[in-house]
Amino acid sequence: FDELGPKLTQTGVGIGTLLVVVVAYFMGADPATLLGMLESAAPPAVSDSAPAAPPPAGDPQADFVRAVLGETEDVWTAVFRENGAQGYPPPTLVLYSGSVESACGLSGAAAGPFYCPGDQRLYIDLDFFNELEQRFGAPGDFARAYVVAHEVGHHVQDLVGTTEVVQQARRRSSPEVANRTLVKLELQADC
Repeated sequence: FDELGPKLTQTGVGIGTLLVVVVAYFMGADPATLLGMLESAAPPAVSDSAPAAPPPAGDPQADFVRAVLGETEDVWTAVFRENGAQGYPPPTLVLYSGSVESACGLSGAAAGPFYCPGDQRLYIDLDFFNELEQRFGAPGDFARAYVVAHEVGHHVQDLVGTTEVVQQARRRSSPEVANRTLVKLELQADC
C-alpha cells in the first residue's frame, strides 16, 4: 500500500481503474502488471493549471456528498460507541474539481475520489460523478453514495489500525501475497 497509494495518485489511476484491477485479479491477472501497464499508458494526472475552486454553495452534488457523509458519521459513531471507543473522529471533507493538494501529494482529476491517511481527509472530485455515470455506466445516487462510503471505509481502516497492519504485511510478503492483501483491504472498505 505504501507504494501503490502514491502510484495510484501520481499516475492518474482512480477508483474506476482500481475496480477493474480488482476484478482482473479475481480472474487470475497480476494487479501489479496491470498497474504497470496503466502507468506507462496513462497521461500525467496533474496539469500545469491551478487547482480548481471548490463548488459553489448550494451545489446539489456537494450537498448530496455532505448528506451521505453525515449518514456515515451517524453510523460509525454508533458502531464505535457500541464497541467501547471514546468516539468516532470523522474525516474532513474536501470537495474539488481539477486537482488538489493533500498530505498524499498533488492529485489530478483522473485520480478520482480518495482518502489520504496523512491528513485524514476525504477528497471527492465532483467531476468524477459524471465520469462514473458516462464512462463506467454507474448512474444515480446509489453509485455516488457508494463511492463516498468506500472512501469513509478507508478512513475507518486507518483509525482502527487495519491500514498499518496491511502495510506491514505487504512489506514482508511476496508480490502475489501483497497484491492479495491489497485487494482484501479494498474489498473491506466496501463493507
